[in-house]
Amino acid sequence: MSPMAIHEATSMGPDNLHEQIAATVKKYEQDLATLCKKIHDNPELRYEEHQAHDNICDFLDDLGYNTSRHTYGLDTSFEAEYGSGGRVVVFNAEYDALPGLGHACGHNLIATASVAAFIATAKAMELNHIPGRVRILGTPAEESGGGKIALLEKGAYDNVDACLMGHPLARIDNGDQEVHGTAIMKTLARKHVRVTYKGKSAHAGLCPWEGHNALDAVVSSYVNISMLRQQLPTTARVQGVIRNGGAEPNIIPDQAVLEYYCRDTNAPAVEDMSEKVAACFEGGATATGCSVDIEWDKKNAYKELRPNRVIAHSFTQHMSKFEKPFLEESTAAGGASTDMGNVCDKVPGFHCGFSIDTGDPRIGPHSPGFAAAAGTKSALRDALDCGMGMAATAYDILSNDKLAQSVRADFEKQISEVRT
Repeated sequence: MSPMAIHEATSMGPDNLHEQIAATVKKYEQDLATLCKKIHDNPELRYEEHQAHDNICDFLDDLGYNTSRHTYGLDTSFEAEYGSGGRVVVFNAEYDALPGLGHACGHNLIATASVAAFIATAKAMELNHIPGRVRILGTPAEESGGGKIALLEKGAYDNVDACLMGHPLARIDNGDQEVHGTAIMKTLARKHVRVTYKGKSAHAGLCPWEGHNALDAVVSSYVNISMLRQQLPTTARVQGVIRNGGAEPNIIPDQAVLEYYCRDTNAPAVEDMSEKVAACFEGGATATGCSVDIEWDKKNAYKELRPNRVIAHSFTQHMSKFEKPFLEESTAAGGASTDMGNVCDKVPGFHCGFSIDTGDPRIGPHSPGFAAAAGTKSALRDALDCGMGMAATAYDILSNDKLAQSVRADFEKQISEVRT
């Protein structure tokens, strides 16, 4: 869609929309701060986010929303909705943490931003008497668990007109111009693979020649992949860890396990790389006389993000009205992956990056410094600001037929380009 067409389709709602949204968020700011702190201070891993699930649901119940718990066959998913008829806009709330690092990806802020956006949108709909439905969806297990993929399969995104969320990032260096984030983030497609080598045990001192060393197979394949990297595109990422390397130093390991992620700009590129990576694993088995089982997790393969440009343009306009300017699109390459990419393949999606102060722009997600920053008052303020912008954007989509048609057209254009 051309920039002119996007501009023509965009609505800014009633004259006092931004005041209405800001007033709602201000009214519940302390409650939202308490909710954010509870999630941050009690990190829970994928599909185990029971406290976060209950805390968010209790908060929504207290506000009078009809909240459904343990939805779509997932124990830590939830859903709440306001309105009737019209179009449907969904806010995703993530709240899982990282092993050993807590909320080093700031999912406590993601959940809080989406809760704020939900209640602010609902209030604006009530005040201005517009039809439609706004929904908040609890999406567990973004960190390697593919929670949104499971929700897609269960129909959580059926008949949805748009899905929005925001993700915290380190501060963006934009020279003298202050910016608070970027509306269009770039992420990579990703596949996960688990590799198990089976060899033969033997006494490592008395008769090592009787064994087949599964750890040697792991080390060999690890080195093979390190050499492969120089032949891969600069956009490709291959990262792995050793899950099991043996029992005791004096026993030739009869089993060892690797896990790897393969990432690139799109799913076909990842498939191409996967064949080369698999050859590295097979080479390790051949060199050591071990057998190898290469298990690709096809069910939870993450697709690249394809954010909707019409939604992004509306969001940047609204953030300017809130005096929190965002870049519409960053030129920086993204190396992370998210199951929100799979949602964007199903419905028009929006996944912005809002900046938080980590003290050093080099301190980014998945680090102890980012986990600490995600618990600060300033980071909460950034999340709430993002939530206000998402609320105004959601109101646009629900209330403006022309904008909604443009959102759908941009989505269908992107999907057509991918499929061809």
